[in-house]
Amino acid sequence: MRFLFEDESFSFETLRAAGFANYGGADLGEVVATARNIAEGDEDAWLREWSSTAERVHAIGSRALAGGHRVSAREALLRASSYYRTAEFYRRDDPAGDPEVKRLSALSRETFATAASLMDTPVEAVRIPYEDGTLPGYLFLVDDSDTPRPTVIFTSGFDSTLEEAYFVVGAAALRRGYNVLAYDGPGQGAALREQHLVFRPDWEAVVTPVVDYALTRPQIDPDRLVLMGYSLGGYLTARAAAFEHRLAALVLDDGLYDYHDAHTRMMPPFLAEWVETGHDDLANPVASMLMKGNTQLRWALRNGVWTFGATSPADYIRRTAEYTLEGVAQLIACPTLILDAENDQFFRGQPHRVQAALTCPHTLITLPEAEGAGEHCHMGAMSRFNQITFDWIDTTLAAKAHPGS
Repeated sequence: MRFLFEDESFSFETLRAAGFANYGGADLGEVVATARNIAEGDEDAWLREWSSTAERVHAIGSRALAGGHRVSAREALLRASSYYRTAEFYRRDDPAGDPEVKRLSALSRETFATAASLMDTPVEAVRIPYEDGTLPGYLFLVDDSDTPRPTVIFTSGFDSTLEEAYFVVGAAALRRGYNVLAYDGPGQGAALREQHLVFRPDWEAVVTPVVDYALTRPQIDPDRLVLMGYSLGGYLTARAAAFEHRLAALVLDDGLYDYHDAHTRMMPPFLAEWVETGHDDLANPVASMLMKGNTQLRWALRNGVWTFGATSPADYIRRTAEYTLEGVAQLIACPTLILDAENDQFFRGQPHRVQAALTCPHTLITLPEAEGAGEHCHMGAMSRFNQITFDWIDTTLAAKAHPGS
């Protein structure tokens, strides 16, 4: 699917931004107006135009708030938050030290925090104990009654942020009577940008503290915890669920069995061999050459070096080898939903490998291109994704509550 751009990466990221309109994260006209000023593959223009739109919408929200227009302020600030995230997406030359990345990321968090304070349902910023510190999170609650409710613990992916969780699943969950506990783990959002925590393959070390925290909250039903993973989170949550057994269900959007394989199958065989054998003096120059002509590859390798704490593209690709469900998938015990996208350009075939490895009750659903849901993580079809996901969760939790009925 091509959306406003021929460049595959620009098309996908624009579709991603526009797709959040269903839950208040964009206005379609704003997306189209922004995109028409960006040339194919022009990352500087991408930054300039999305920043400009974010700042303009941010100003609308600030004026509405000053005038006492609570709903208008909330709506504009939610969109601004999403646009700020989109603006800094390709800024990956030196993201750890880039003041523009820090500025835009901070604005994305700040505008979302203000919007969250204006929501009609309770939203609480939380700090989840993790090792010697904490992880940032949000607890989205259906109401303020302290009634224990089924709760989705949401784990995002390779390039997501805590704030994005509301547009992916938070708003849809609240409409259906589910709380959501979302967090930035190592390698993600503020945990990466502010605390300099990078990804780790043993994600049970992250999820178990999150579950521990969830069980301290009276609003969360301990028997109806659903762990959901988004993009790379499809691996991370599956890995965690193999060792964390206090979960009622698991949702993988999309299923990811072997992250390393997803990288190497897109590389020339000779380059993959150089990477595997440690010939970085050969591999890195070739990778750099390939990156110059491919927006998606350029972004992915630069983002990977940053988020994995790697020293080079070759080092990053080698580090992904630990991100596999081989030898652990069979330890997952809870019912599992595996989502698949017909035209997934990143994880094609991976959901079927997850299905083949699982021994727990599981369901695989492929969302087709004909329904507009065939892109990675079903971008552009978030309503359809949430309908399928929450209908399955409803049915699964009901069956656990009334076995044999």
